[in-house]
Amino acid sequence: MSESKKPTVATVWLDGCSGCHMSLLDMDERILDIFTRSDLVYSPLVDFKDYPDEVDVCLVEGAVSNEDDLAKVKKVREHTKTLIAFGDCAVTSNVPGMRNPMGTEAVLERAYHENVTINPMTPTQVIPQLLPMAKPVHTVVDVDVFLPGCPPSADLIYTMLDDLLSGRVPEVVGSRFGR
Repeated sequence: MSESKKPTVATVWLDGCSGCHMSLLDMDERILDIFTRSDLVYSPLVDFKDYPDEVDVCLVEGAVSNEDDLAKVKKVREHTKTLIAFGDCAVTSNVPGMRNPMGTEAVLERAYHENVTINPMTPTQVIPQLLPMAKPVHTVVDVDVFLPGCPPSADLIYTMLDDLLSGRVPEVVGSRFGR
């Protein structure tokens, strides 16, 4: 992380429920500590539209389930020093992965035809095309830290961010930092 400025932090929400972001907010007053020591430069919690060219730390919530998720996570990885798979959906594909045994056609049929009473049809322009399978983030891009949990606790999120912002190796199993 840059010595001359605050480290930058981003969060990204792919295919998931937003529970991990809610747990981030559950840090309560500790969130002020984290974002006093760093700059939040991109997140669904703020109004920044474009992912910055250089981000120090990014927490990626959710599985990679559609073409938009795939493009977004590749761009995020390209412009991020430390990428964190944030929560079980990002780590294992968890709930979004429950559709995998059924296949995309069955999922779309159920959602847009069987459960609809007016104008049943599969949208072609509004929703991004589903990938054949929902995937954990690490199967698409390199992940530096795995932060499991559904959602991870506010304490675990705080400790991991505090470690990273303080220049310490996070004590998270499965990180590229050698734990």
